[in-house]
Amino acid sequence: MNKLQLAAAIKLVRQEREFLQTVPPRLRELFTAIQRVIILVGGRGSGKSIAGAKFVKKRMDIGQRWMMAREFQNSIDESVHALVKAEVDADPKGLRCDATKVYGSSGEALGIYRGLTRNLESMKSTAGLNGVWVEEAATLSEKSLDLLIPTVREEGSQLLFTLNRGSSADPFAKRFLQPYEKELAKSGRYCDDHLLIIQINYDDNPWFPDVLEKQRQRDFELLPRAKYEHIWSGAYSDTVENAIIEPEWFDACVDAHKKLGFEAVGQERIAYDPADAGDAKALAYVHGSVVLDTRSTQAGDVASATDWALSYTNEKRPDAFIWDVVGIGAGLKGPITQALEGKRIEVEGFNGAATPESPDAIYKPEDGEIKEPKTNRETFANRRAQYYWMLRDRMFKTYLAVNKGKYINPDELLSINPDIEELAQLRAEVCRLPRKYVAGGKIQLLSKPDMKKQGIDSPNMADALMMCMAEVTVDDDDFDYSQSNPGIRY
Repeated sequence: MNKLQLAAAIKLVRQEREFLQTVPPRLRELFTAIQRVIILVGGRGSGKSIAGAKFVKKRMDIGQRWMMAREFQNSIDESVHALVKAEVDADPKGLRCDATKVYGSSGEALGIYRGLTRNLESMKSTAGLNGVWVEEAATLSEKSLDLLIPTVREEGSQLLFTLNRGSSADPFAKRFLQPYEKELAKSGRYCDDHLLIIQINYDDNPWFPDVLEKQRQRDFELLPRAKYEHIWSGAYSDTVENAIIEPEWFDACVDAHKKLGFEAVGQERIAYDPADAGDAKALAYVHGSVVLDTRSTQAGDVASATDWALSYTNEKRPDAFIWDVVGIGAGLKGPITQALEGKRIEVEGFNGAATPESPDAIYKPEDGEIKEPKTNRETFANRRAQYYWMLRDRMFKTYLAVNKGKYINPDELLSINPDIEELAQLRAEVCRLPRKYVAGGKIQLLSKPDMKKQGIDSPNMADALMMCMAEVTVDDDDFDYSQSNPGIRY
């Protein structure tokens, strides 16, 4: 290497070093990453979107062709074009921008923008892309992911996803985040030959602006803790409008029996939700105040799913087995009682559309939701609402005990096993149950069909857990099946 070449090399190294000084330290490895899939995830003010624009601009500097996409994008104003253009204008290196694209020195379009929902099928014919950057990737649908990933197939091509977490039940979270959350919680980073995930938040950004710091401090004082953690710390947002259970209540329940020093005692119950066609079937296993397990299956029809639930029940030998008799479950009494006959397992059907249990007993709320004493009949629209409110009350009391130090009888609390494999899915379901406000003020929950209309997945594990909320005392022969109507969905 002669002196001129050496000087040029030194200049490039110096320029690269100076460039990296404009990037938050936590994100600097992004610019040398060779993984095919790169994910920057975190809360507001972390600098991840600006880093994404810098990354893509550097790739276009060497002639690569990139698509910048979002799931929903109606105009260029909703894209990241302004961020990319700012980087190009600051250091063009032969690039130029018009109102909708980025062009290389020879006039070829190196940067294009798409809304995936409206252009998904046309993506199949998109050729020659070296990479795709998807902003707000938490909103990606399963269909978009399935089509997008194989479409980008040039040698050495990369997929960059930037996002704040949405719900833990989102397709992107299930595929790209959930399997690695333990490592992310430990080090803020996950890396293998194929995938690089970097978690970054406002406190990792040296250029976090004062105006956002003032907003963050205000949000810290005023917002519910779960909402604050979602906005600023990149936590999952497992809640919806009018949700009856707050995420922080659920979180307080995880391992609560160990935090508070009580054990699993009392009746063991397994509840099974056979669900409708197309939905996952689910079960829950509870011992007294401790949720030992919840799980779901997508495999097979209702008959095979029922065999799955009964096999699990025969293995665990609980004191009671409960199943949802409304709809598809109405025809399961025979197979269930036959399978569990002689096993000393009490069998009970659950009809969520039925009148609340102990209708004339006074309901005593924990949190002052109801001001005047009312009977269960006056308080709840049906048994489903009553049992979900039992779950809500247990979780709220556990939150008070764990987070506020209030003594409450462990029989009124709820602890959740942290080793449940589908714990994140359970959290998403339990914290996304909306109340329906009806004339007369009775407590009622949105029905499963109405939840689906609002884009909320069927809460089958949550339903199974809800059915476990009261001890089984009624003999199977005493259950009134006349209240069960296969045509009613509650």
